[in-house]
Amino acid sequence: MVLFYARGVPIGYIAVMLALVASMGGFIFGYDTGQISDILLMDDFLQRFATCSDRAVASTCSFSVVREGLIVALLSIGTLVGALLGAPTADILGRRRAMQWECIVFIIGVIVQITTFHSWEQFAVGRLISGLGVGALSAAVPMYQAEAGPPQIRSMLTATYQLFITFGILIAYCISIGTRSIGGSGSWRTVVGIGIAWPLILMLGMQFMPESPRWLTRKGRLEDAKESLARVRGVPVAEAQDHWIITREIDEIKSSWEYEKQVQGGWIDCFRPRNKILYRTILGMALQSLQQLTGANYFFYYGATVFVSVGIQDSYVTQIILGAVNFGCTFGGLYIMQRYGRRLPLMLGGAWQSAWLFVFAAAGTAVNPRENKAIGELMIVSACMFIFGYAMTWAPGIWIIIGETFPTSTRAKQAALATAANWLWNFLLAFFTPFITRDINYSYGFVFAGCNLAGVIVVYFFLYESSDLSLESVDQMYVDPACKPWKSRTWAPPGYADRTDLIEQTRAAEAHKPLAGATTEHREKVSHDRGTIGNMTPEGGVPVRAV
Repeated sequence: MVLFYARGVPIGYIAVMLALVASMGGFIFGYDTGQISDILLMDDFLQRFATCSDRAVASTCSFSVVREGLIVALLSIGTLVGALLGAPTADILGRRRAMQWECIVFIIGVIVQITTFHSWEQFAVGRLISGLGVGALSAAVPMYQAEAGPPQIRSMLTATYQLFITFGILIAYCISIGTRSIGGSGSWRTVVGIGIAWPLILMLGMQFMPESPRWLTRKGRLEDAKESLARVRGVPVAEAQDHWIITREIDEIKSSWEYEKQVQGGWIDCFRPRNKILYRTILGMALQSLQQLTGANYFFYYGATVFVSVGIQDSYVTQIILGAVNFGCTFGGLYIMQRYGRRLPLMLGGAWQSAWLFVFAAAGTAVNPRENKAIGELMIVSACMFIFGYAMTWAPGIWIIIGETFPTSTRAKQAALATAANWLWNFLLAFFTPFITRDINYSYGFVFAGCNLAGVIVVYFFLYESSDLSLESVDQMYVDPACKPWKSRTWAPPGYADRTDLIEQTRAAEAHKPLAGATTEHREKVSHDRGTIGNMTPEGGVPVRAV
């Protein structure tokens, strides 16, 4: 059933469900990220796993920086390994089945955590196991959404993953504030145990979602690939084999795959300079690293501890405020990345984030926030303003870029490497933050502010604008020697005046109506029958590269 039309092309309700169901992988990630900050402050958790002078009194208990760092950061080691394993797993089992198995791994990790009594090591190992599932999902979900979703709404679908991450963080905060008054271990076991529900929802939901048509085409299952596209497009499955839209997209995917399999490679090929493969591998890893270095997880992992240190009476409430800002502003991020592209939002967002981190750090270092309520409040406001910018730009933007930057031949492996870089820095920041803040306290914010400015520079000089292009067209843009990153916003393939012309010709082609201002070449193209349109991309634009 067709739900609506985007640029003249039908979008089925399955496309929306695909985004919502697959994004539960992001919700799992966010929930696991958000819960630990509050759990570390719960009385029973402190009495069981911290060092205490009197174990009956929680106020006498505290974690050493090493123990606290390991409990928080071992999740990230698991996610790092899981992200690297996620690519071959998704290639072998398919995107859907891989996600279902990764959910099982996550559930095993949760069970290990909630069955411990006095061993903090067991709890940390449970987080490590859960991390394996989270990391693999973080590689598989954006890839699945980019491949299975209609390109006309691709950035919206991929950004939904980030939206669900923020939703998971917020829900973790809300559940934590509700369970903190439960006596005994129920306070933290409930928070962790509820985490089993989210992968069960994802496992069940994926059972009803279509497989990636690109993966099916690679496996030679063209009939299944057509049915998959038909479901996403809202076209009756019975008409899938002959429908002009489905035929057009399958022809493009098939042609692209015929070319790509001639140069299909393994992990080593991700580091070959040919066709800017190495360039894009390094770029993806750099952007994912810089997303961590924005400083967002400083607040998500240790926010409750930070806000206690600035004199906030109820840090749980402050965490919820931050989580709500993060979640609510991500909706704006979905629109911004769809409307304004990739480069401009990331550059403006990086500058905005840097400015507010300077305010946060300067306020905290100038005056002791515990002795000055106004300074403490300023720090909370600056943290919220930082999260406001992050949620609108760098949070969804980087996941969109990872889903659409790499060529089909090495996409899964390059996405895994980029995501692994994210998790490596996630671990480093989670583990070393207690040590760093012990020595430099709020000056830590200056470090993150500088990293945000570095991100602006990287985006300006190295990232190509990929909005409004099909995955195959993005690949063509990167290998065009005449195209520079800072001029890529107007790039278009031969025969098009610029990106705007490409979009207008796309709409005209899909409506089967030539534009008055079109070039002679395009008037001829658009006036041809539907067979001509079959030579165009899923967005009606760039012809598939000749093979």
